[in-house]
Amino acid sequence: MTIFIVEDDTVIFRSLKEGLEKWGFRVAGPADFQKVITDFTQEKPHLVIMDIQLPVYDGFHWCREIRSVSKVPIIFLSSRDHPMDMVMAMQMGADDYVQKPFHSDVLIAKIQATLRRVYAYGEETSDFLEWNGATIDLKRGIIRLKDKEAELTKNEFFILTVLVEAKDEIISRDELIRKLWDDERFVNDNTLTVNVTRLRQKLAALGLEEAIITKKGLGYVAVTL
Repeated sequence: MTIFIVEDDTVIFRSLKEGLEKWGFRVAGPADFQKVITDFTQEKPHLVIMDIQLPVYDGFHWCREIRSVSKVPIIFLSSRDHPMDMVMAMQMGADDYVQKPFHSDVLIAKIQATLRRVYAYGEETSDFLEWNGATIDLKRGIIRLKDKEAELTKNEFFILTVLVEAKDEIISRDELIRKLWDDERFVNDNTLTVNVTRLRQKLAALGLEEAIITKKGLGYVAVTL
């Protein structure tokens, strides 16, 4: 997903860009603050982070411009703390308002929550799954938690996504085998055990030791921690 950051402070922009890219987001910004709407239209972002105090026109102006052509979620990011600024932002169609200075984890959580709310049931399919604070990149076959990531094999990745999509529900071993290999006659039951064990080891390295549990005689559950 692409995040479009409208922020003229280059230090803040670079910090946001670096942090968001670690979570698998693509980051873009306006090349010219007189033509924000032009760059926005070209980038077609999934979410906008908007400062209020900007060169030429302020963030409220660009929020109105964006809202005239798009319903993309907008999060204001500003050092201005007057309640009227927050009210104006929301009245113009902003989805959230974060005050500077801010903690990066808080902003990431707000971005992820907004994206889940807006795109979870829309026509567009996300390339990511969120689970226990981690991001599963469905295109690259990796799972990332903060600054750590693990690359998964095809089978490990498939097992994880099946379990996470049914999180907190039991998926039987037989069901996993059928989904993985279509014809269980050609599969040794130990193969599944090996794959799940390796997957758990990789999750443990990210700090998700207890994220997949075994229900004896029933199957596996990807739990919400």
